[in-house]
Amino acid sequence: MRSIDIHDHVKGRSIYLDDIPLIQGTLFARVFTSNVAHGRIIKLDISKARDLEGVHKVLISSDITGINQIGGIIDDEPLMAENIVDFIGMPIALVLADSESIARKACKLIDCKIEAFEEITDPRIAYEKGALIIPSKKFILGDTESTWSSCSHIFEGKADINGQEHLYIETQGAYAQPVEGGKIKVYSSTQGPTAVQRAVAKVTGMEMHSIEVDVTRIGGGFGGKEDQANAWAALCALGTHITGRPVKYSLSREEDIYMTGKRHPYSADFKIGFDNKLKILAYEVTFFQNAGAAADLSPAVLERTLFHCTNAYFIPNVIAIAHCCKTNLPPNTAFRGFGGPQGMFVIECAIAIAAPKLNCKASDIQKANLITTGDVFPYGQLAESEAETSWQQFEDRFDLKKMQQDVDQFNKENIHLKKGLAVQPICFGISFTKTLMNQARSLVHIYTDGSVGITTGAVEMGQGVNTKIAQVAAHIFSLPIDKIRIYSTNTTRIANTSPSAASATADLNGKATLMACEAIKERLKKVVISIADTKEQNSDIEIRDGLVFLDSLETKITWQELISKAFEQRVSLSEHAHYATPDVHFDWSKGKGHPFSYHVYGTSVTQVTVDCIRGNYEIDFVKVVHDYGQSMNPMIDLGQIEGGIVQGIGWMTCEDVFYDEKGKLRSNALSTYKIPDIYAAPKEIDIIPLITDKENLAILQSKAVGEPPLMYGLGTYFAIENAIQSFNPTVPRRMNAPYTPEKVLLALYGSKDL
Repeated sequence: MRSIDIHDHVKGRSIYLDDIPLIQGTLFARVFTSNVAHGRIIKLDISKARDLEGVHKVLISSDITGINQIGGIIDDEPLMAENIVDFIGMPIALVLADSESIARKACKLIDCKIEAFEEITDPRIAYEKGALIIPSKKFILGDTESTWSSCSHIFEGKADINGQEHLYIETQGAYAQPVEGGKIKVYSSTQGPTAVQRAVAKVTGMEMHSIEVDVTRIGGGFGGKEDQANAWAALCALGTHITGRPVKYSLSREEDIYMTGKRHPYSADFKIGFDNKLKILAYEVTFFQNAGAAADLSPAVLERTLFHCTNAYFIPNVIAIAHCCKTNLPPNTAFRGFGGPQGMFVIECAIAIAAPKLNCKASDIQKANLITTGDVFPYGQLAESEAETSWQQFEDRFDLKKMQQDVDQFNKENIHLKKGLAVQPICFGISFTKTLMNQARSLVHIYTDGSVGITTGAVEMGQGVNTKIAQVAAHIFSLPIDKIRIYSTNTTRIANTSPSAASATADLNGKATLMACEAIKERLKKVVISIADTKEQNSDIEIRDGLVFLDSLETKITWQELISKAFEQRVSLSEHAHYATPDVHFDWSKGKGHPFSYHVYGTSVTQVTVDCIRGNYEIDFVKVVHDYGQSMNPMIDLGQIEGGIVQGIGWMTCEDVFYDEKGKLRSNALSTYKIPDIYAAPKEIDIIPLITDKENLAILQSKAVGEPPLMYGLGTYFAIENAIQSFNPTVPRRMNAPYTPEKVLLALYGSKDL
């Protein structure tokens, strides 16, 4: 089944924030921001901007009617700067005008002087200065200290990995409108309607029941709208609360790129020890996370880095430490994978550095250390593993040995073109690692004409979650999909939602929908007994293709007749169900627990061809065996896997976020920030479903596909590195992602500037 939105998307009928008809009297917002990364405001004169014709208000922090705070995890993020600015792009004033052009002009008239302080952009320097967002966190498994003496081989190294711009097609934005009784309705491009509702209530000083947040869909999120949508909604709502007029703000691409946070850059030190059979005996790693100027979601991202620090491998002795470092950059935030890919990259770097010194391929080490069912992760959860199964099916389907032979032969025959091959196993946990967020609700109505309407907390952002939720209802009621409608996500219909994130949206909201539909179906079965020609209360009742079957025999009762009769009998045709993921828990005081409902596994191989004269490269192919579980929608899942792979490749190759030493973003436009296009994508992507009969807690056994596939992109980095080593084996391996063509060229010829 295809996406239920596909026809409206293609015809341009789908409604996004900028498609909402403007209400008469709407004001347009724009923020005036800091041009200094760290300093004190010593002068702020808004008079010329305020007096410009067409400007209705210029708001500053002292105008905030509630609390000047939008921090979600920690109250450390002012909506607008008061005295101190912490990053370039930090809002200082909000202009409300009759048009966007007037608002832009007014911002240029604001006179602001800032006394600059020392700025910090490097997380290691922040750590040295004691600038931490939260106390450092640690996982310990076994005893590394006593194990090092048992290791036949020990290697140490450093790995650096940069951030990534979300570059969703629809930029950040919100449209706030006054509602009767002094209430406010906010249309927001957000992954977290309740987070927006909470932030707006905090800033305006209103109660949450006075704030309605509505999201029909958003034009991409990738985590960038999980928390960072809050600021723009809060600014618009504040403007509405003060002026009594609608306020809209859709950020330009330039504003969005320089004012918002990215995927977290990390720097890490590692030490890894092996026995003579390539078994990893001990692993120690220290992560330095660049959180930016405020917490945002950095503490939670940091935790998931620790949860995924050993990837798909069992290592009996582990110490993993993570530091959440405060710098003078825009607060970094969630991004597909949520810290997991950074942790996985470092263990892969350690293996890549060890392999040639152990006179073997990295894939030999990977295969020898795959986690098996019953092994324990560093955080205490026992594995229900598909790692070895996916590797075996991968080898059965793709001849890895022949691939490597072909690469070796090509490299012998070619001087200036070299191929590289890399295998990438993955293991990614599915659930929010904060236990309380693993809950969802669904409101299901059957109308008297037999059609069905559903509201959940899930936000459709292109991942196809609305289609999957509709499929759940269609499956339970055995109805055609056009009988099902998924309504917008709205905080008045579904309260206290978790954000659409952590790859758990379909599982949580789909399970709640399944529960609601099953509850209604049970009531309908009682109606069947009352109207059917039977006195057997235990008859087998089935609804199939619009007809009722009794003990496998077709009755004359249609779906429409059943619904009409249920309504006549005053049987409820509505249900509001609540689902909480069972058996998930974690105790940070012990660093142990069972944080994930299940894991997703897979194995991929990536081949690249590097032009050793120019430093350019092409991705020849990515071949994958991926753990879908039992996919309920292979078309949607395939699209998510392909998209995740290419986004991961972009992060590992061409996407290079660059801040200068003063904290100014230099890669601030699509002319200076390169994302993968059709020429940068792999020439071939071959995705094979893992064949498995294992039970799981996913919705209808269909495992999450949002985040796990991005990790296959890690293999591209190591494939490029292997090609470079074929050209120049004397070059030391430096682990510093992304591998841009410039870096490749420097590495090919042994430059120390890499």
